[in-house]
Amino acid sequence: MQTVESPRPPNAPSHGRFRIVYPGKKESVDRLSIRNQLLAASISLFICSLAGFAWLNFELKERTSAGQDAFALPVYAVVPSFSLTEQSGTAFGLADLEGKVWIADFIFTTCPRPCPRMSARMAELQRALPDLSPVRLVSITVDPETDTPEVLSQYADRFQARKDRWYFLTGDKAAIHHLAKDGFLVGGVEDVMAHSTRFILVDRRARVRGYYDSNEEESLKKLLADVKKILQEKAA
Repeated sequence: MQTVESPRPPNAPSHGRFRIVYPGKKESVDRLSIRNQLLAASISLFICSLAGFAWLNFELKERTSAGQDAFALPVYAVVPSFSLTEQSGTAFGLADLEGKVWIADFIFTTCPRPCPRMSARMAELQRALPDLSPVRLVSITVDPETDTPEVLSQYADRFQARKDRWYFLTGDKAAIHHLAKDGFLVGGVEDVMAHSTRFILVDRRARVRGYYDSNEEESLKKLLADVKKILQEKAA
């Protein structure tokens, strides 16, 4: 701020002086300071954007050089080999799903609320998939002592499950517990009331590629979209 001092006017007190301030000078300085700050912020934002773009470009190149789809779904786990029994009484294992994309869940037939809702959602998925789709549905009981193949067959009929499309599996409880906890990574099933209510997407190589809340409509839409992505991946 610049000031000038004027001579003391006539009849003014003998002490002190008038100080004349030119506000235009101060406002110009303030505006210049604000412009400098905005310019500095813009430059910082531009540099951060460049850094982010460079990182994304590096990641895409790394994935592409590794033979991966740059926008592929993550791999959470690999389903181990298993041997169970399906609703017709026939032995059923991982080999029966070889080369297939499949959606799994864990249920039990005497479940009061979540399981019927989950199975109804599975039935919706069955209807949404084309007749010639290579996608399979797999529902595994967490109460094999109650859910015999006969019981599962009756339960499957309630939801109009197609025998060539939707499998209901039972078997040894310890094996099912191991499969849920260590294979699908959805927790143990010692307590049937505490089993997972998520749908699990598995690719042609038995790799878990996604988990989906069976209670949310948007989650199921994402599941179907991810199924399409998996089907477009090159088979190993």
